[in-house]
Amino acid sequence: MLANAPEDTVLICRTLALIILYYTFSICLTFYNKWLFKGFHFPLSISLVHILVKFGITAFIRECYRLVYDQRTVWLSWQSYIRRVSPTAISTALDIGLSNWSFLFITVSLYTMSKSTCIIFILGFSIWFRLEEFKASQISVVALVSGGLLLFTYQSTDFNLFGFILVLSASFIGGLRWALAQTILQKESVGLANPIDLMFHLQPIMAITLLPLAVFIEGPSLALSSQVFRAANLGDALWTLFLILIGAILGFLLSLSEYFVVLQTSGLTLSISGIFKEICTLSIAFTLGGDKINLINFMGLVVCIAGISLHVYMKAQAVLKKNTAKDYNYQRVETI
Repeated sequence: MLANAPEDTVLICRTLALIILYYTFSICLTFYNKWLFKGFHFPLSISLVHILVKFGITAFIRECYRLVYDQRTVWLSWQSYIRRVSPTAISTALDIGLSNWSFLFITVSLYTMSKSTCIIFILGFSIWFRLEEFKASQISVVALVSGGLLLFTYQSTDFNLFGFILVLSASFIGGLRWALAQTILQKESVGLANPIDLMFHLQPIMAITLLPLAVFIEGPSLALSSQVFRAANLGDALWTLFLILIGAILGFLLSLSEYFVVLQTSGLTLSISGIFKEICTLSIAFTLGGDKINLINFMGLVVCIAGISLHVYMKAQAVLKKNTAKDYNYQRVETI
């Protein structure tokens, strides 16, 4: 047991570092997108540009790795690509696209609270895919999170039904996304255990998924926009492109940190570890962003966080119990 202590410490420190990076990039990107979409009302088109930029970055990194280490990079067969990667790519594209679209209609606080329900859907899909075991106590977690969200949105002055449906749909699809991503990252037989390889293979199908939505919903308005194609001068167009690229880089760093957390732990752990991030995001939204909240909404916030915290406690207890059982069996073997 003592022999594994240094390795466990390194693993814990590495996981904490990844989670802190995930917090930082996620909070920055949330407020950046909200600010950007106030003046640039094309979230689907921006998401599409972000996907293309991330594809270019991952392709560049893979090529550098090939040249430096003189090793072949991972390429999947078309059959494996369509069967293994496409479900994850489609769900990822819809999750990101719908999440960004919802910023046009709802506040950061409502977005954050609604997106926190992703833990329910991750739990459901993880049980369905047999990544997690079902326990009766998990029903209380679902009830608390759902009830907290209901109270948080009750008589909210900034509530928008369409935006709420968008972000809740993104939360549902996000649950599927992370359960599928976990199966890919943690299965060596797939060959995409490296997050850079996974992101590289995801982006093309993500772009194909979002392109029709962006063209149909935003195409005509974007073509007539004075911010891009009909900009007054080249400088304005380049400034808009620069702002979009900043979001793309933040999105790449966020995705990379998320996939590394899932690789080290699980998609459920990624959602659970977001508790402190959600509190930070909501605190900034209420104090600096001007979001409003009444007493009932605040009670909903407390109930929702209590539900997620309960799940953290249950998860920690299960891990502790599992490790204790391993140590006991190890000691028995040593005694024998």
